[in-house]
Amino acid sequence: MYDIWHTYIMSSKPQPRSESVADVQRWLQQQTANLWPAALGSLSFRRSPCIRPHCPACLSGEKHPSYVLYGRQQGRRFSLYVPEQLVPQVQRWLDNGRALQELLYQAASRNLQALKRERDQAAKKAED
Repeated sequence: MYDIWHTYIMSSKPQPRSESVADVQRWLQQQTANLWPAALGSLSFRRSPCIRPHCPACLSGEKHPSYVLYGRQQGRRFSLYVPEQLVPQVQRWLDNGRALQELLYQAASRNLQALKRERDQAAKKAED
C-alpha cells in the first residue's frame, strides 16, 4: 500500500513547500466551489418483475426497467427509485461526490504536511 500512496503523491502536482493550513483551506474551497450538489452512493439500472398477474413484460422475461440510487445512511443501506428524467442530474451529483471525496483525501495529506511544517518551525523558534 505504501508504494501506491507514494506513487500517487509523486504523480500529483507538487505543493508549495511553505503551504500553511490556511493555504490548504483556501485551496480546498476553490477546488470545491463548483462541486455542489454532491452525493455518495451508486446509481444502478435494474429490471425487475411487477406484482400484476400475467403481465406481458414479466412473462416475456423483459421485466420492468428502472434506476435506483443505493447508499448508506447511519450505517444502514438504502435504495431510492430515480425517475429516468432525473438520472443525468443524479449521476452528476455522484460524480461531484467522488471528486469531492478525492479532494478531501488530498487535503488530509496537505494539511498534515502543513501542520508538521508549522510544528517544526515553532520548535526551531523555541530553540533560538
